[in-house]
Amino acid sequence: MKAIIYAIGAISVSLTVIPLFRYSAWWVRAGDFPRLQIAIISIAATAILAIFCRPFNFYCIALILLLLLSSAYQIYNIIPYVPFYPNQVEKTKRSKPERTIKLLISNVLIENRDSKKLIDLITDVKPDVVLLAESDERWLNELKQLDNDFQTSVKVPLNNGYGMALYSRLELTNTEVKYLVEDDVPSIHTEITLASGDKIKFFGLHPRPPIPTEATSTTERDAELVLVGKIVRDTEIPTVIAGDLNDVAWSRTTNLFQKISGMLDPRIGRGLYSSFHADYPFMRFPLDHVFHSNHFRLVELKRLRHIGSDHFPMLVVLNIENGADDSQEQPEANTADRKEANQMIKDAEEKTDKKLPDVESNSK
Repeated sequence: MKAIIYAIGAISVSLTVIPLFRYSAWWVRAGDFPRLQIAIISIAATAILAIFCRPFNFYCIALILLLLLSSAYQIYNIIPYVPFYPNQVEKTKRSKPERTIKLLISNVLIENRDSKKLIDLITDVKPDVVLLAESDERWLNELKQLDNDFQTSVKVPLNNGYGMALYSRLELTNTEVKYLVEDDVPSIHTEITLASGDKIKFFGLHPRPPIPTEATSTTERDAELVLVGKIVRDTEIPTVIAGDLNDVAWSRTTNLFQKISGMLDPRIGRGLYSSFHADYPFMRFPLDHVFHSNHFRLVELKRLRHIGSDHFPMLVVLNIENGADDSQEQPEANTADRKEANQMIKDAEEKTDKKLPDVESNSK
């Protein structure tokens, strides 16, 4: 029993320490994801050792201290996503918000065959805009009836798990499908005209995840996020970025992305809203994100019901409000942040042999 707890404790401490090193290898970055789980396991292991590790010896005391430090560090990272933490995005006080966008995002899982669950969900929720990840030709064929409900769509069917589809009841203009870092990983860039007449910029993303079967490192994912962050920082109109980013809300890369882009996270101070894995409650992480500029206040944020995918869909309703940009402070990048972002881009250039823009000029 004691040996098992020693082993579990050592693993927990290792998964805390290893991600502190700034390497992009998948096995280093893997520790970014299960921070809540590591904290729970570390606390449990500490309690068990305190009870059963008697008489105390040096190794037992050292492990208990390391586990306490580990759990404290993990809690420090995830505490912004608990309900008593100050909100980064203010809740609207309008009884009838009129400059809204109602957005549903969902990774449908390319192997998922139950399209009816998604269609029924969209029918029930009635979003203005739907962003889907992992959509191939089969999925788009099964979703043809959505073309009757949404006036515009952007479809990028791919069989590699990185296909995307955007359905909108609102007018889309200046729409582009871009392959920012990898030639088989698209992103959707467009402008949306809200019912109120306001124009917003929208980015739909789904970078490659850092898992051995997909990518041996986070290099490409990190570069795509900071590149979009640069584009967004130079955008003057209200902006929304959404999708399965294959990164957790509390990671160093996501934090850097927010600083480079100036985008806000409506989850901060409200909850984890863990969207993956839908089938395993203890191993869930917040991978599906909506970030936005400080022109918006939040109307609604909700994790939706299971649709047969390994991801839960997410619903976000935002409202453009005068004065929101004055009362909601946007994250700011300093020189060290821009240097780190540029290094991420250079690493991706070396790996992909593709010239990418730097972010050094991004000083706003």
